[in-house]
Amino acid sequence: MTMYQMPKGRINGVILDWAGTAVDFGSKAPAAVFVALFKSEGIEISSQQARSGMGLMKKDHLRKILSLEDVHQKWMKEKGADVTAQDIDRLFEDFIPLQSQTIADHAIPIPGLFDTLEFLRGKQIKIGTTTGYLRQMMDILVPRAAELGYHPDSIVCPDEVPAGRPYPWMCYRNAINLDVYPMSSMVKVGDTTVDIEEGINAGMWTVGLAATGNLLGLGEEEYFSLSIEDREKLLIPARQTLIDAGAHYVIDGIWDLANVINTIQG
Repeated sequence: MTMYQMPKGRINGVILDWAGTAVDFGSKAPAAVFVALFKSEGIEISSQQARSGMGLMKKDHLRKILSLEDVHQKWMKEKGADVTAQDIDRLFEDFIPLQSQTIADHAIPIPGLFDTLEFLRGKQIKIGTTTGYLRQMMDILVPRAAELGYHPDSIVCPDEVPAGRPYPWMCYRNAINLDVYPMSSMVKVGDTTVDIEEGINAGMWTVGLAATGNLLGLGEEEYFSLSIEDREKLLIPARQTLIDAGAHYVIDGIWDLANVINTIQG
């Protein structure tokens, strides 16, 4: 764990990301859909390129992928013209049903989620969530996650506020929904750099997750089948990426969050 200065004290609320943090070990759903979307356009992109904008609202995520030099050049070669706003609108419209079709299959809770929720409830800490998914996507994911036992107190999507991450608006809306203040008594938890930026911009504690989300991109079985030595080789740069983004703490997975909360509360 790595810490920067914030006023320690009572924590009243925790805001969790969804994919790669609470559910969908490895944040598989968005990456797979973007790869398939570009393939339908005659453009091959890697999983790493598909993950380049992870955590952003999905239209912004799409823009981020298209801004990559290699992807941009492939687009120009395939289409014979530069990317237009109309292209982005069309691709995004195609993306929505593709993501909606697969999202329920990636609702499996990440190990340690329920123990962590029990710990938070026991401390009377309220639980909010933010995401890069639109509300219509969450309307599919949330019921499936609920069937599996995950029931956060608040869910805010980027199309319900003026802008998604890294802007703080989803965190502020959660604070209102949860009736929690000040923002410094809240902790933002996520697996991407924009999760960290979102929390910092909202004036919150931030906790980055190195193992279970976008930075490694490994499924649960893939990750736990690695030797401890091989995991560490992958985790060192992932942790550093989150530290460089400004995370107050970096842990491997949500299973370690209780230790962070106890440290902050003293």
